[in-house]
Amino acid sequence: SDGRRKSLIRAPTLSRALAVVPFAMAAEEAVDVHELEARDGLRFSWNVWPTSRLEAQRCIVPFGCVYSPHAQLAELHVLPYEPVFCKTCRTVLSPYCQVDFQNKLWVCPFCQTRNHFPHEYAVNISPENLPAELYPGVTTVEYNLPRKPIGPPVYLFLVDTCITEDELASLRDTLVQTINTLPEESLVGLVTYGANVQVYEIAFSECTKSYVFRGSKGYSAAQVAASLSLFSSHSRAQPAVAAAPPRPGMPQQQQTPQVAAQQPTGADRFLQPVADCAFTLTSILEELTPDPWPARNGERRRRCTGAAMSVSIGLLESLFPNRGARIVSFIGGPCTEGPGVVAAKELKEPIRSHNDLQKDLPNARFSKPASEFYRSLAQQCVKNGHTVDLFACALDQVGLHEMRAFIDRTGGCCVMTDTYTEPNGVFQTSLPKFFARKEAPEGAEEENAEDADSVDMAFCSTVEVHCSREFKVAGCIGPCISMKKKTNYVAETEIGEGGTSAWRMCTMRSSTSLAFYFEVVNQHANPIAPGQMRHIQFLTQYQHPSGGYRLRVTTYCGSWADASTNMALISSGFDQECAAVLMARVAAYKTESDDCFDIIRWLDRMLIRLVAKFADRSNANGSADGSAMGTGSQGKSSLSLGYNFSIYPQFMFHLRRSRFLQIFGFSPDETSFFRSSLLHANVTDTLIMIQPTLLAYTFTGPPEPVLLDVTSVAPDRILLLDTYFNLVIFHGDTVAQWRKQGYQDHPEHQHFRDLLLAPKEDARAILDERFPVPKYIECDQYGSQARFLLAVLNPSVTHNTNVNAATQGTDFIQTDDVSFQVFMDHLTKLAAKSSE
Repeated sequence: SDGRRKSLIRAPTLSRALAVVPFAMAAEEAVDVHELEARDGLRFSWNVWPTSRLEAQRCIVPFGCVYSPHAQLAELHVLPYEPVFCKTCRTVLSPYCQVDFQNKLWVCPFCQTRNHFPHEYAVNISPENLPAELYPGVTTVEYNLPRKPIGPPVYLFLVDTCITEDELASLRDTLVQTINTLPEESLVGLVTYGANVQVYEIAFSECTKSYVFRGSKGYSAAQVAASLSLFSSHSRAQPAVAAAPPRPGMPQQQQTPQVAAQQPTGADRFLQPVADCAFTLTSILEELTPDPWPARNGERRRRCTGAAMSVSIGLLESLFPNRGARIVSFIGGPCTEGPGVVAAKELKEPIRSHNDLQKDLPNARFSKPASEFYRSLAQQCVKNGHTVDLFACALDQVGLHEMRAFIDRTGGCCVMTDTYTEPNGVFQTSLPKFFARKEAPEGAEEENAEDADSVDMAFCSTVEVHCSREFKVAGCIGPCISMKKKTNYVAETEIGEGGTSAWRMCTMRSSTSLAFYFEVVNQHANPIAPGQMRHIQFLTQYQHPSGGYRLRVTTYCGSWADASTNMALISSGFDQECAAVLMARVAAYKTESDDCFDIIRWLDRMLIRLVAKFADRSNANGSADGSAMGTGSQGKSSLSLGYNFSIYPQFMFHLRRSRFLQIFGFSPDETSFFRSSLLHANVTDTLIMIQPTLLAYTFTGPPEPVLLDVTSVAPDRILLLDTYFNLVIFHGDTVAQWRKQGYQDHPEHQHFRDLLLAPKEDARAILDERFPVPKYIECDQYGSQARFLLAVLNPSVTHNTNVNAATQGTDFIQTDDVSFQVFMDHLTKLAAKSSE
């Protein structure tokens, strides 16, 4: 009550002329998508929707949005009280509700139910004194629910010891440094594995004490609890374990109840606050040595990753069900022992490749059973709200392809690199960032002060969608799993995790995003009244790192348009960047069941239909607000796309060539890593994955973006390529020769030194802000590592291209892939033919 009154008093004054608040902040015809993303963490592929199902199907690109439920917003209001729900549809009070100040009522915009305000609201509410959730423009609020805190988060570190001494020493040092930066109240524990699994009792400080599990089999939560004598599985404060009966001939020892109560039991034995166990845990880590179990010549090390996962998951399930917990695993090679095996013990038999999986060769015989095993463990984690994170550091594959369910279903983080030992490399910089504290965004509200010092994580989350009756939710694609909640908001069509209006997320970060897809169900014979709006509300409940419960409510209001009379308005609301992201997620999701070749053909058909629908054939040469696509045969006019459609074909061209759909040159582990990263990333990061950015550095001016084309390569130029996964500094041949001769060390060539330092400084800025940290590569033209750049460039000049004035002096790529120009020419012809 006090919190509600405080919010009412602090609310800014509105116009006295308002007697009713009708759809505050109604959607504008020209929507600023970047402002919407900054305010609500929300972007739509179409910001104006057609009024009928038939016209919506003719728009080709799905109607959907990319929503970041835990995004850091500068103007996020944190309210210290329970939200006000609609008594019929359970939506939350928002600025789009009609308010009757005289009768103290509010009308739900979703079901039109008239609801009475609670007493705390009704006493003080007026047009001049509104609660924060009704203030126009406050479309996203977060409620700090007044409930009993569940406790701090739990981190169980799972360490693979089947690695070399140097690798283990580097992992050990980085892990110790990271643990010392965790909040002191966080609970931590340690499990190691090699040929067997060891669970360390960190409460026993006299010496290192661990419980050993055989690595040849898996374990259920009940078996783990019985082996570790946990007994109680729902409380940290557990009664003392009864003493065993004395042996025959031995005197019975007396033990007072006070002494028994002081003995650590249950969770206190294996997981303790950092402040209490930092010294003990550090001592255990410093004493770790490589697994002593010998490996025969010609065989891989005996590594029981599956058994270790089952023990760790069972331990957390027994002690902390439905509480925020993470298993942070460090993997140094493939599982070769017990359940979840992905590779044979003999080194002469290589681990499975894409070709082995496609043709079901003997090398791939472990893949399906291992995938099913890890999928069942992931489902067990989801049931308890726990997360599994994978830090894979090995030259060979480690089985990420089979363990992908941990990333996609539990929302775990995945970092993949070659080694633990690289100074300031991917692993040594990514792990501290994983536990980094959040920084309050510029202009943040005072209510967010406690969030600024917490880790960038949220636990045990659920996301629920409410929408107007004219459309329904078809599904969601992202690091979530369906809760199978059938409501009136669920569409018949399923895209991704469909058939529900609520999803479970075991964890979130500020960069985590979900792609929601909607289906317009309103029939053409039932026109929507002019001025009527559509509404969507996202309810995200999660456990805060402080142990409390939060509910974030984001409400969106958009407009309708009749496609038969106002198609231009619908076209003007197209967000080609968000549309490309939504299509990329569908394509990545389809790879689990369809062949990549069929998915590429599906993307081509969708693009042809979109261009045929929205391209303008009346403009032969393009215009200032459009993009000419080319000239058809027999002198026909060219097709021209509007400004907000002009880059979409380019996105689709690069998506077809991306590492999400092209598996040549990549291992199954790498492909799974790329696709899982796509399902977590927000719009900006996904666009970099689809179409990398390329900056050019020259003597003639400041850095400038250049085309992702082979013609951008020049001997006197430095290029900075950002593919999200790799960060490449490419020196032209002349620049490389000057650098090798040491001109940058001469005082008279300070400008050359500055040229060499400029891309490194920009690369460092990217490395400092991105997680996971990309792989940093410096290479020269014609060098072996130049392939990282050439592989993503548009092959406009190849070994088959005739040399002319335009291509004289440029580099070329030896490939048979079609260039972007050839792609656009064929697209123009097919779209023109389709529209006839």
